[in-house]
Amino acid sequence: MKNRYTETAEIFKAFCDENRIRILEMLKTGEKCGCKLLEELNVTQPTLSHHMKILCDSGIVEGRKEGKWMHYKISMDGRNTALKLLKEITEENDICTDKCCE
Repeated sequence: MKNRYTETAEIFKAFCDENRIRILEMLKTGEKCGCKLLEELNVTQPTLSHHMKILCDSGIVEGRKEGKWMHYKISMDGRNTALKLLKEITEENDICTDKCCE
């Protein structure tokens, strides 16, 4: 079972690569076939598969198979989870629970 830090890191790992950011930009306009992403990115199929696995494992992107191709889109649930986590980990908290501050 993953702890919350591992899950959070997995989500934000999806945003830590230039190609994955480009993929997300392309998916902003709706679902895209893997063949279209492959064409636009100018990467090999194994490289695209690697990036899509990270994006899908994070929950930010979801995929569905149609024939021999995968079709991908941004997951609204994954997007909302990432936004919530970013807010939680960056929100200031005036209450210190650490004994060293006393």
